[in-house]
Amino acid sequence: MTPADLSSTVARAVRRAVEDGELPAGAGVPERVVVERTRPGGVGDYATPVAFQVAKTVGSAPRHVADVLARRLAAEPGLDRVEITGAGFLNFTLAPRGGAGLVAEVLSRGARYGYADDALEAEPFCWAPTAGFRQRAVHEAVVRILRSQGGEGPEEDGGAAPGVAPVARRDGDVVAAYGRDAATWAVLCVPARETPQFGPPLLVQDESSEFFLVRYAHARAKALGRGAARLGFHAEPGEVDAPGPASATALGPACAPAPALLRLLAEYPLVLEAAAHRRAPERLVRFLVALADELLDFQHCVLPKGDEKPSAAHRARLALAEAAGTVLAGGLALLGIDAPDCL
Repeated sequence: MTPADLSSTVARAVRRAVEDGELPAGAGVPERVVVERTRPGGVGDYATPVAFQVAKTVGSAPRHVADVLARRLAAEPGLDRVEITGAGFLNFTLAPRGGAGLVAEVLSRGARYGYADDALEAEPFCWAPTAGFRQRAVHEAVVRILRSQGGEGPEEDGGAAPGVAPVARRDGDVVAAYGRDAATWAVLCVPARETPQFGPPLLVQDESSEFFLVRYAHARAKALGRGAARLGFHAEPGEVDAPGPASATALGPACAPAPALLRLLAEYPLVLEAAAHRRAPERLVRFLVALADELLDFQHCVLPKGDEKPSAAHRARLALAEAAGTVLAGGLALLGIDAPDCL
């Protein structure tokens, strides 16, 4: 079960509990269940306050609603444990999922991995000449993310997106000085009501710049594929194991990020859903930075070293790296930013 599946599973449990009379007929069934990573000190992998949301509609105690839902959800495949904390928070521990299936899903869906099944096709945007660059960039990113989750989003009427702080400099100056992609990154990496920061660090060509980091990580994923082709092997999803004794000394802990990469790939659909629900492209930006960090650490154990021959382990690691690169490219596309193959 993926985090996104968990959200729909909980919503279905609420609906069936109402249909079977375990919850009052007047209980509201939410269209969307918020499921988020458990905060430090919490229990399990994910948590949701849905019991409080449902309890409000019938005047019941959240703990009672949580008890009803926990009993139903305990039998769901893909869930290892369901626990209740506090006054009614539901906490979930997911059953271990093989990495090969997740990687295969990402690679097969490509840029549309993480999209809802009823995602809408993108349509061109039409803007009035007076619309500012930041207003356009934020609005277009929000609409693309909403469409990826099956929502139509607000109309593109050329007006300023509500609550978006203006850019202090003239739009033409910002784009001319930093380029459209870098300027777009700057305005999307902060919440809409905060003022974006422009300056020389935005154009730094090393990993101290998050804008460079994310695009560079995508380019490295592409470079790994080219390197593997020269060595005569290709990506093949499989369980990503630790390096063997012969390579462990040279690689050190380089393959340690593999579980973190898999966790982030699994979370991506949930990130898109949350970014759409909150109209917050900065959430997607933060995710891409985290994914890029892990991929750049992981890249060192993908290709054979020295006299090593390409093996199933190398093919599986390459597939994981390519899957991470696929998600980086898809996320950047939703933000309206190019993902270069070489950088």
